[in-house]
Amino acid sequence: MTEQAQATPGAAKEIGARRARKEDARLITGQTRWTDSIQVPGLLQMAVLRSPMAHARITRIDVSPALDRPGVLAAFSGRDFADEQGSLPCAWPVTEDMAQPPNPPLAVDEVRYAGDAVAVVVARDRYSAADALEAIEIDYEPLPPVLDLEEALADGAPLVHSDLGTNKCYDFHMPAGDYQAARDRAQAEGGIVMKRRYLQQRLQPSAMEPRAVVVEPIAAAGEFTLYSATQIPHILRLLLAMTTGVPEHKIRVVAPDVGGGFGSKLNLYAEESIALLVARRLGRPVKWTESRSENYQATIHGRGQIQDIEVAATREGRLLGLKVSLVADMGAYLQLITPGVPLLGAFMYPGIYKMDAYDFSCTGVFTTKTPTDAYRGAGRPEATYAIERAMDDLAQELGIDPIELRRQNWIRHEEFPFDTIAGLTYDSGNYEAATDEALRLFGYEELRREQAERRDRGDPVQLGIGISIYTEMCGIAPSRVLGSLSFGGGGWEYASVRMLPTGKVEVVTGASPHGQGHDTTFSQIVADALGVPFDDVELIHGDTKSSHKGLDTYGSRSLAVGGIAITQACGRVIEKARKVAAHLLEAADTDIEFSGGTFRVRGAPESAKTIQEVVLATHLAHDMPEGVEPSLDADATFDPENFSFPHGSHLVAAEVDTQTGFTKIRSYVAVDDCGRVINPLVVEGQVVGGIAQGLAQALYEEATYDADGNLTSGTLADYLVPAAPDVPEITMARTETPATTNPLGVKGIGEAGTIGSTPAVVNAIVDALRHLGVDDVDMPCTPERVWRAIQESSAASA
Repeated sequence: MTEQAQATPGAAKEIGARRARKEDARLITGQTRWTDSIQVPGLLQMAVLRSPMAHARITRIDVSPALDRPGVLAAFSGRDFADEQGSLPCAWPVTEDMAQPPNPPLAVDEVRYAGDAVAVVVARDRYSAADALEAIEIDYEPLPPVLDLEEALADGAPLVHSDLGTNKCYDFHMPAGDYQAARDRAQAEGGIVMKRRYLQQRLQPSAMEPRAVVVEPIAAAGEFTLYSATQIPHILRLLLAMTTGVPEHKIRVVAPDVGGGFGSKLNLYAEESIALLVARRLGRPVKWTESRSENYQATIHGRGQIQDIEVAATREGRLLGLKVSLVADMGAYLQLITPGVPLLGAFMYPGIYKMDAYDFSCTGVFTTKTPTDAYRGAGRPEATYAIERAMDDLAQELGIDPIELRRQNWIRHEEFPFDTIAGLTYDSGNYEAATDEALRLFGYEELRREQAERRDRGDPVQLGIGISIYTEMCGIAPSRVLGSLSFGGGGWEYASVRMLPTGKVEVVTGASPHGQGHDTTFSQIVADALGVPFDDVELIHGDTKSSHKGLDTYGSRSLAVGGIAITQACGRVIEKARKVAAHLLEAADTDIEFSGGTFRVRGAPESAKTIQEVVLATHLAHDMPEGVEPSLDADATFDPENFSFPHGSHLVAAEVDTQTGFTKIRSYVAVDDCGRVINPLVVEGQVVGGIAQGLAQALYEEATYDADGNLTSGTLADYLVPAAPDVPEITMARTETPATTNPLGVKGIGEAGTIGSTPAVVNAIVDALRHLGVDDVDMPCTPERVWRAIQESSAASA
């Protein structure tokens, strides 16, 4: 990968420094503590029996034969826990009449997807537990599967939940302006009304570490410590208390080292609830670790949408209106934020563009498939894909260069802050600067010339140029906005800064990392704020006993929300220390200046105390100002006033072999703007990882089912996750347009690469084939699908 941007000037400053991640030495030398590595005395292993059928009634189940197997101590069916297991929660009722059927951790009477948990076996080791599953006797009465989204809505369709009387979960409509008037104007003035259908295939999150849980009961106290490979220890604690009846203060949740999540570990899962129930029933610690096949069956899936897009524009290319109609796959049940994921995109379909009217609607549909939920970007990659694909298609229809069409319609940098047609206020941005730099690095005009030459000579390998200029809403907050959307949670974050007597610093954060580099970037923020060495800062996180308060990590919120809470707490430490320093220096508080870790008397710089000296004096408390307590520790809870809005310009040159359908990414340029950069190395890592996942959706990955509802992509042999050789060289650069809604000027970056990359890659493939009559290829754009698109176009033109 190549990097064009320069680090923030100032060698003495941590913010902007290309610091190697402090957590990596431990991670890459095996000194980690994954959930599956945890051993406690008396630990038992749990295995889960899953339904082999997509939809069926359970007519008989007998777990007793499993008890005769060697090493087995217990076995339970859903009926054994029916009165205490409750229902897994959904925190986002997106409409007042949304259908929300029960979601039992263990199915009792009916299974609704292949992989639905029906029983568990508990044994002395995992292999005995897994082997004993085959002894459980269970009879099913097959019911029709529900697989196709549009067929599921038809009259007389088989029902996933028969008591609902429908497969429709909800209808959501969000109009802004008069779209019909915009459409009529386009037609009356000789403009264009363009319709397109795009498909978002299902994706299977493939975190390096599968899910795992260990529950350790303290029976005498009625307490439970739960270790989980989760993104949300604080939220998980609350949800477990709400669903199991165990008081919240009796539950401790620990997220140890967590090997990736991408949204897939943003849930209370059945296995976490079942493990707690089993540990409570047996009074023994219990562990469960999923296999990769279980991961693909029972961990949430992402995406899964039909997108019908209509664009009204003038003949000159000015956007008048946009209409978006979605059909979204909920899967069999509603997980934590399943129904809201498509609606996160509702605010982003207009993207970076100005228009007069916008009409968004979404129908959520139940199917007999694995439930969907948040997956890297959560609604916003889907929105960017639709609008950026549509802009390329519109440019083709109008005969306008796709870059020029975007320039004509995007929000200019001098127009910020800008109130969008979707109801958001973008605080800052500079699409011109990012795009100009991307075009320079890409060699856009030269590539267009080469493309024309290849077309003229009928080259079997054609060149396509793909464009994606995105923005996204991230830093999920503020709480009042989430409340207005009926979301069952807040958007604030908590931090505490503790000053140790030797001047070292402990920082407690409610954010819970799983690969983002929090230990490094948060230490850089604190080092600059307090003027202490980077290595003197220690981060404490992921344990509800030591980090008692927080809303965890998702939605690119760690820095823009959690980082600001840390900044505020540092500011309060300094203000406390200022009073002590003033006393020690025999000066007024107002005469004390703080810079670079030292308190000085204004006008007498030789009269000074380092922060370490002030900390020790406070700890000894021998000479404290009257009425000042001997502690400099401080905490803060930050609730943003707005989302943050990073943006970027991604350009792709793809070579497509028209004889085989094979696509090769020849060059990839990404110029991203995430506001002020704390650590360029971390930003680059996030961008590259995000691009790899977006490219994976474009070219490789798809969750597939057969006609009976069986997952046919249930192993890594069938589900194609790209490896390092499959990811092209990426030329990266940055522009910096600081956020105006937080004191650091930062924006999110964790999901940006995924959001920008997918439409850029698919646009490049389609662009290579447009002269052959191809205007769409469904994702993933495998060689077979590309080849078939060419053949179908040739047959149609003949």
